Amino acid sequence: MERNVDLRSDTVTLQSDEMKEAMMRAEVGDEYYGDDPAVIALQELAAKMLGKESALFTASGTMGNLVSILTQTKRREMMIMEYDAHSFRCEVGNFVVAGGVVPKLVKGNRGVMEPADIEAAIPATGWAFSELTMLSVENTHNGAGGTCVSPEHMAAYRKIADKHGLKIHVDGARIFNAAVAQGVDAKELAKDADSLSFCLSKGLACPFGGLVVGSKELTTEARKYQQMVGGGFRQIGYMAAAGIYALNNMIDRLAEDHENAKVLARGLQDLGMDVDMETVQTNMVSFAVPEKLIGAADFAKKMNAIDGIKMNGPKGNRIRLVTHYGIVKSDIEYCLDAARKVVRAKN
Repeated sequence: MERNVDLRSDTVTLQSDEMKEAMMRAEVGDEYYGDDPAVIALQELAAKMLGKESALFTASGTMGNLVSILTQTKRREMMIMEYDAHSFRCEVGNFVVAGGVVPKLVKGNRGVMEPADIEAAIPATGWAFSELTMLSVENTHNGAGGTCVSPEHMAAYRKIADKHGLKIHVDGARIFNAAVAQGVDAKELAKDADSLSFCLSKGLACPFGGLVVGSKELTTEARKYQQMVGGGFRQIGYMAAAGIYALNNMIDRLAEDHENAKVLARGLQDLGMDVDMETVQTNMVSFAVPEKLIGAADFAKKMNAIDGIKMNGPKGNRIRLVTHYGIVKSDIEYCLDAARKVVRAKN
């Protein structure tokens, strides 16, 4: 049997036969006119699952983040976010370009900002200063290796936000990973947020899409910004049907991805890789390749030359691997066995 051990990202997931069948059977309409029944059903389900009044189907988590920020800020206002946040690093400065919003970066502990550090970052008021109006939180935190923000931290952020009149947006691309890893309902991680965006196209294994949840007023305004940056989706109910299937069937199984990530991390650590096991909380393994063991670029190149294995190249000497639907324990063992052979051949 041909192997496909693609550890580049959980965005590479392929759809199950059951999800494809749900897509084929979808009843669809024109989303622009608000009469696509699958989109309506998905939005209602997402809002209920996250404990919010309303939801908006978006093309991606990036679109969800952007329309959420544009809806709740004005030009020249400021937003606090973690210094390595995905919205800052990997979304091409969209909120700066489209919204004129100024980022204020706070260094977190493994991606999680401490309330005292947020308080310390709040700027002075006056004619010369941007007005702080938003706090952005990423959960799980991609750059830190898939780490989780707890309900307790969210409650502390809410107190700060209420004290200073701030909105809270959560980039919850992998919010269900965070919920499963912490053994809490996703509602607990969303309740203190004014808006939350999440992806369907990562661990939930859909081919497309994400959602924004919040108040009805928020999603109505966000739909206008969605029109600005993307327009109507037409018969997008085929993709919405995949989302409905995912929310009903693909969340609990995320625990399997988390366990596979831990097995992978321990195996790499045993091999001599530098792994901070405290960051291996969900489906990501970030590790440094010691030069004395093998060069990081050489390691990635040789691993990619092995049948079925795919991984991204290093940033410096660090490599990130991501487990997901379609990766099973035997694939992890295959990858670790290949890594051992690569390192032994070098030494």
